[in-house]
Amino acid sequence: MNIQRWIARRESNWQRLDALLRQLERKGLKSLKSAEIRELASLYRSVAADLARARTQQVSNVLVHNLQSLTTRGYSQIYQGSRRQEWQAVWDFYLWGFPAIVRTTFSYTLTATALFFLGLIVGWWYAWQDPTFLSLIVPESLISQVRDKGELWMGSIVGVEPLASSGIMINNIKVSFGAVAGGITAGAFTTYIMVFNGLLIGAIATLVGQNNLAYPFWAFVFPHGALELPAIFFAGGAGLLIAKAILFPGQYRRGDALKFYGYQAVQLVFGIVPMLVIAGIIEGFFSPNPIIPDPFKYLFGLGLFIILVIYCNRKRTSANS
Repeated sequence: MNIQRWIARRESNWQRLDALLRQLERKGLKSLKSAEIRELASLYRSVAADLARARTQQVSNVLVHNLQSLTTRGYSQIYQGSRRQEWQAVWDFYLWGFPAIVRTTFSYTLTATALFFLGLIVGWWYAWQDPTFLSLIVPESLISQVRDKGELWMGSIVGVEPLASSGIMINNIKVSFGAVAGGITAGAFTTYIMVFNGLLIGAIATLVGQNNLAYPFWAFVFPHGALELPAIFFAGGAGLLIAKAILFPGQYRRGDALKFYGYQAVQLVFGIVPMLVIAGIIEGFFSPNPIIPDPFKYLFGLGLFIILVIYCNRKRTSANS
């Protein structure tokens, strides 16, 4: 191979790649047109091949070093830039995408919420009317602690907060994922999870109410419940979306409906997980803390719920796009 002729033929590509990289490094990806981005990727692959050839030929160390520098810069901008774009996409999803999918699928979340509150009302009513109903829903040890000792069970969390918090997160995520996956049973298991959890809360509400512990109980529930319960409702809505694809595909073929509604369900799941992690931390460290006054816990929970409502109503404007 004639080294000088090869260098003369390839040098324009190296100079062009260097110019594009300089522009990218100074002004960022948005400064390049789509054609220039494609050219950058093509030139990077070409120069990487030139570097490999230069290493096998009797080429000066200076040229090899320059080509190595070019490929390193190109790799950094192309691949690390891609990772930055991925992180930007994640940021944009939580900033705008999740609120948008919550609004789009709100009717399904509302249905799941209604199932939960139906169970809650039924559990509360039957527990008041029939004391034996409590033992069918609530663990006997918990009933005994409230009735016989006149105290709530949350004190067991104090002192083992990290362990309790992680256990709470795992349990809540399991419940939520069960509600989502329940959609493949045409929504039957999703409905069961929503109604059963409502029954459980309703029965416990009756138990603590009958033993004059309602105020501290709800003070415990409010802080983390402001995120935990909506997350479970979103999960129920995601399960009902999958159920709709199976039962009522409408204008879609069933497979296409599963892809369409399943994608919406997955977006909800991506938003649910951080909510449950934050709720688990609050439930482990904040909600049972005896130092924090109960009125402040109520205010904290209410404030957190208001922030969630405001967040879910965020809309991307032309200035943000």
